Amino acid sequence: MPDTLTTINPATNEELETYSLMSEGDAKSVVEACHEAFLDWRFRPVEERAEIIRAIGKELRASKEEFAQLMTDEVGKLIGHSRDEIELCAAICDYTADNGAAELADEEREIQGGKGVIAYSPIGVIYGIQPWNFPCYQAVRYSIVNLMAGNGVLLKHAENCTGSGLMLRDVMERAGLPKNLFSVLLISHDVSDEIIAHKLVRGVTMTGSDGAGRKIGAKAAENLKKTVLELGSNDAYMVLDDADLETAVQCSVAGRLYNNGQTCVAAKRFVVTEKHYDAFLERFVEAMSAVELGDPNESSTGLGPMARNDLRDKLAKQVEESVEKGAQIACGGSVPDRTGAYYPATVLVDVAPGQPAYDDELFGPAASVIRAKDDEDAMRIANDSRYGLGGGIFCKDEKRARELATKYFDTGMISINGYKIAQPNMPFGGVKDSGYGREHGGFGIKEFVNVKSIYLVD
Repeated sequence: MPDTLTTINPATNEELETYSLMSEGDAKSVVEACHEAFLDWRFRPVEERAEIIRAIGKELRASKEEFAQLMTDEVGKLIGHSRDEIELCAAICDYTADNGAAELADEEREIQGGKGVIAYSPIGVIYGIQPWNFPCYQAVRYSIVNLMAGNGVLLKHAENCTGSGLMLRDVMERAGLPKNLFSVLLISHDVSDEIIAHKLVRGVTMTGSDGAGRKIGAKAAENLKKTVLELGSNDAYMVLDDADLETAVQCSVAGRLYNNGQTCVAAKRFVVTEKHYDAFLERFVEAMSAVELGDPNESSTGLGPMARNDLRDKLAKQVEESVEKGAQIACGGSVPDRTGAYYPATVLVDVAPGQPAYDDELFGPAASVIRAKDDEDAMRIANDSRYGLGGGIFCKDEKRARELATKYFDTGMISINGYKIAQPNMPFGGVKDSGYGREHGGFGIKEFVNVKSIYLVD
């Protein structure tokens, strides 16, 4: 087993930094130190915890340019998207600081023969296993609410954004978070399994593929640890009969290419009714073809590199296999002859069940356009997926679109006549193979707390 890891700039293939991996013993010492920090932190008043969370948001904004540049260097994000990510993370801190105390406040209920009190208590050390596509946000999303709840937090970040994980730790400590309360583990998968099993780890949260989620969920279940799993998706965006075509095309391009196409809630399958199919496809292909690959540090760049060469190669193989099984390439679809993990904006048509472009998640700038007979057929196709994280509806009749989203769309998050990713005050999560549990919107703060029933008997 290697004892180091090296981060690489996917735009240039140049090495950035080399880090030493921790031994199992060293990693377990980090768990113990986090637990010791938790023993004090859990008794801090929620208002005091809130002020430190608020200070973390301020420190993120103060460190925005440095942090954004590191993320762009490590995973190839467009520099503007990196700055936006830091602002989102700071907004999560603000929202949590403003609302955390109320979410965690005791509740009283009348019971027969007395009064009932519901209390929310921290449970201990929460272990997060996070991916590379949003190096700051993925870690902030679960850590800030758990710190607010009074828990300690561990982070195993994706290797290619190790520096971002360490920078987040430093930001938190500069803002006044007690040392060891948020700790980064530089460990192998085998050591990670031992951390899940550690008696001081009380919960596990993970974002990644459904395959990895099954393994981590099984290991956690084996040790009776609660989990929250966000496992990606193959989000369908429906263009219904009364859709505004211009809005649908514009938002579909943005929804497919945001973050270089590497977003779990990206728009991936575009299900278009017969009425609009030809016109939508023509405009969509024209717009996607016009997006140029370039340096992610340049503000004019429309599409940067993918995060790693192997991820680019996996996407290229999925596209090739889809074509072998009957799909057609309307634009893009070939690896460019240039340095870096680049892949062009790609559109596939004649997409059908049995192809990766229909069945699986294409985690990169490749879109599947699927013809539907009518609105009812579009909804059928949209729900014909083992995933259910996000999705979208283009429909001028907002009341009808809302009813479809509420009653019929089998997914966790739906955008109507636009494209949205995460909002601090709205729950984030999915169903089916996209996992379970919720983050944001006041829901995540109660995923890893002890909900106590206290009976005051007359």
